[in-house]
Amino acid sequence: MLVNVSGHANEKGACIAIKDAAFPAPFVSGLEYNAPSRGTWNIVHVGMLIPKSHQIYVCAANCLRGVVLTAAEMGTLDRFSTIAVQENNVLEGNMEELIIEGVSDILEKLPQKPPAVLIFTACIHHFMGCDFELVYSELRKRYSDVAFVDCYMDPIMRKSGLTPDQKMKRQLYDILEPMEINKKSINIIGNNIPIDESSELIRIIRENGYELKDITLCKTYNEYLKMAESCVNISCLPVVIPGGDYLQEKLGQKHLHLPLCYGFDEITENLNTLNEYLGLSKKQYKDEKLSALNALKEAKEVIGDAKISIDYTAVPRPCELARLLVENGFNVDRIYVDSFTEWDKTDFNWLVKNKPEMKVYATVHAKMRLLNRKCDEKSLAIGQKAAYFTGSEYFVNIVEGGGMYGFDGIVKLAGLMKEAFTFQKDVRTLIQMKGLGCDCLL
Repeated sequence: MLVNVSGHANEKGACIAIKDAAFPAPFVSGLEYNAPSRGTWNIVHVGMLIPKSHQIYVCAANCLRGVVLTAAEMGTLDRFSTIAVQENNVLEGNMEELIIEGVSDILEKLPQKPPAVLIFTACIHHFMGCDFELVYSELRKRYSDVAFVDCYMDPIMRKSGLTPDQKMKRQLYDILEPMEINKKSINIIGNNIPIDESSELIRIIRENGYELKDITLCKTYNEYLKMAESCVNISCLPVVIPGGDYLQEKLGQKHLHLPLCYGFDEITENLNTLNEYLGLSKKQYKDEKLSALNALKEAKEVIGDAKISIDYTAVPRPCELARLLVENGFNVDRIYVDSFTEWDKTDFNWLVKNKPEMKVYATVHAKMRLLNRKCDEKSLAIGQKAAYFTGSEYFVNIVEGGGMYGFDGIVKLAGLMKEAFTFQKDVRTLIQMKGLGCDCLL
């Protein structure tokens, strides 16, 4: 039966009051819509964080389109190559030969061999049972001076085992080999955007004489390799946990997961976990908490009772940020998230009890293409998807927390909220730019 997909649709199936939402999956999985908000980083952006590395994508021509455009937009086509999988490769079963000879041909034609090559294989290689062990063994034999990293562009594996994001965050550090541990060196791993120097976390590290290493700060390949000497890896995003655990086992580096969060008690606990590990005294952070509360109060005076929307690409814990804002008098009207994580549970339950009418919207449900995206009144959006779906020109343009962390991060976020509510932005132009903040790679 033909169905009219033009015009506006009702919200059923794509929106639900949080009091009625199932946890952790409030929406039925099905045909998906991809909103034109491009600020989140993809595998090309993330792979380029390894200085002087070269990326090679092995997949069908149609799959190459997106990654080629990303590299072109970044101006990094000189660090990017492709190998097209064609029908004859499937029929003849020569996938291994195609990768080995294709990569070899690319390396021989480059003006200078890169120190590291990230090879991205695709879904078709899973279907064909490609022998990756043979492929990488032969390549390492031919090019012993090049570090090869097996990476993946396989969306079919999104709901089986590690997600593509988790695998990419792990493989980003796979090149690192055990070194003598430097007890005065600390890594922050898995972030695409460096944490602000003014944050309490960074200040603890620097003010106590520790060297900070972060792939986002590495300018040379040797600086990246020296991350292997650090005594501890700090991760702040949940997708980095498998990678941190992997490095703890491989390199003997302690893994501390100190999540980017918005609850005062948990922020204090995270900071004191680091203090305790470094042999420092625990702190109550009274002044920092007061500064955060004052910043939120000032933002509330500007924003008033205007509706606020939050999306999951802006912050890793939208429920927790929503709770913080509601506790401080803000009118959080909706959050945009397709599913919740285990870290959302406590704050989700709090919102069910204290803000039961708050709406939860999907971002990938097919109906989201058709729902009304016009604001009837001035509202504030936190995140690009929230700005797109509400049509608000008053939005905080960040992804993955925007480098803000701890109480200092809350102060800065409150400042951005005030600024965003005061000055309009060109939403259409801003959200179409891929990889917000990736200019740090150039």
